[in-house]
Amino acid sequence: MTAPRFFVTGTDTGVGKTEVSAALLSSMVKRGLRPFAFKPCESGGNADSENLWKAAGGWQSRKSVCLYRFRAPLAPSLAARAERKRVNWKRLLSGFAELGDGAGVVEGAGGLFVPLDDEHDVIDLIEATRLPVVLVARAGLGTINHTTLSLQALALRKIPVAGVVLSQATRGRELSLPTNRPELERRFPKVPFFGPVTFVAHEDRRRASISKTIAPLLERD
Repeated sequence: MTAPRFFVTGTDTGVGKTEVSAALLSSMVKRGLRPFAFKPCESGGNADSENLWKAAGGWQSRKSVCLYRFRAPLAPSLAARAERKRVNWKRLLSGFAELGDGAGVVEGAGGLFVPLDDEHDVIDLIEATRLPVVLVARAGLGTINHTTLSLQALALRKIPVAGVVLSQATRGRELSLPTNRPELERRFPKVPFFGPVTFVAHEDRRRASISKTIAPLLERD
């Protein structure tokens, strides 16, 4: 059986990518795997990569999880520029290659067209890793549009999509919650959709809810 490996990206920032990535990693660990975590660029702190490191079992060096950390909460290329630094594309690729071909999760920054350097966006890194995508979409108003645009962009490059996870990342009533998934499934009948995962404030319960929702991703693999 092929080791489960995914590239987790989002339709936007703040949609729950890290929560889904961490849930995938912890589920892999529970299945007896030793997955790698890789968030090559992180802006505005190190909370996301730290969460991924823990979810994967904490066996990696933190440097291997995240190659570039920037202070400003901006797109990696812009955050790097603010510190008079540059993201090295070849370093991103070699950092990924060094993690081997076992189970693991790569998490991007923001959405597909967030710039990593002056020439490459997140979608270019997805294409280079040749990993199937788990697309995390906000379960709320605007989801149909953002998800459609993202899936169309992936299809243009023939990048496989393992599934779309609809996640309500913020508290509050969302009138569009019952309608988003049926409409998206009508538009993309060959793409697996999961959720929506409704908002849960308690971190452990939310992780459990996401893990249950995405379990078919690992079972299929």
